[in-house]
Amino acid sequence: MTEPDLTYVFGGRDPIAEVLPGQVLLTSTEDCFGGAVLSIDDLPSKVCQGRFNPVTGPFQVPGAMPGDTLALHFAAIRPARDWGMSAVFPHFGALTRTHATAMLHEPLPERVWQYDIDTTAGIVRYRARHSDYTVELPLDPMLGTVGVAPPGGEVRSSIVPDLHGGNLDTPELRAGTTLYLPVNVPGAMFSLGDGHARQGQGEVCGVAVETAMHVTVVVEVLKDTLTPVPRIETDHQLISIGVARPLEDAFRGGYHDLVLWAAQLTGLDVLDAYQLVSQAGRAAPGNVCDPNYTMHAAVDTAVLHGVTGYGGVHRRLRDVGRTVPADVLETPPGTAFGTMR
Repeated sequence: MTEPDLTYVFGGRDPIAEVLPGQVLLTSTEDCFGGAVLSIDDLPSKVCQGRFNPVTGPFQVPGAMPGDTLALHFAAIRPARDWGMSAVFPHFGALTRTHATAMLHEPLPERVWQYDIDTTAGIVRYRARHSDYTVELPLDPMLGTVGVAPPGGEVRSSIVPDLHGGNLDTPELRAGTTLYLPVNVPGAMFSLGDGHARQGQGEVCGVAVETAMHVTVVVEVLKDTLTPVPRIETDHQLISIGVARPLEDAFRGGYHDLVLWAAQLTGLDVLDAYQLVSQAGRAAPGNVCDPNYTMHAAVDTAVLHGVTGYGGVHRRLRDVGRTVPADVLETPPGTAFGTMR
């Protein structure tokens, strides 16, 4: 598989490949425009044919069953192009009228921006459309959309985030992190895409610096292990992602899970954990534009006496990812290889 096999939904699709627990998957993803926006003159409403946010997949993980947790460790996320695109849309974004926010003023016009991506220098170059203003921003590759098939036979648009993951749009989903998702159907059926060269918290205009990505991910299944909301673990943080509307319910959902997770891992009384997380936690929006909003709540593991989630799975998968040879990371994406336990 040298090109991404794209879909626009989670659920209801046959798998494109199997990835065994313990294997490392090299794949590629297309940008949210499906590669159709090539210049600032390409208006997405004209060239995308109404289809946005394609994801690569689904990948079936044999042995994954409802009641399990799927762990995905992102060993590498590398831009596949030296350019990225962004846009402002009518009826979409946090600072314009939308289908859900009725206003008498006119919606914003549709406009496109092109960014240069310099992976060697580690920068993304912004250019204003109506002046010669430019600025270099740090390159911070991430995946906006990663998820599994929803429960109950549902088929969900890849634009919608929910408890199955999906369009989470949290910048914390970068290389070096492990994402935990609930398994809802046999095989989990995970897909990924929506690469961002960088994104501000909230994705305020609704569009990040969108680009294609090469992705290396280590896959594992945690048997008989429940994960109530999407969670992320880094070397130094535990992160719970709340998904809801209104935004305060997404905030509550993230912190609710983080407090209970911290209590479980430390043995603290729930109210003791509530007090500690209240003083040590941090929260930030993922997106405030999509059909559901996302808000993550994070706490440093240092204040939890260095506990790790899921019995140290993140560190084990991180170490597996570090064993992938550099020349393999530089090869064109293909199917899963190697069972690396």
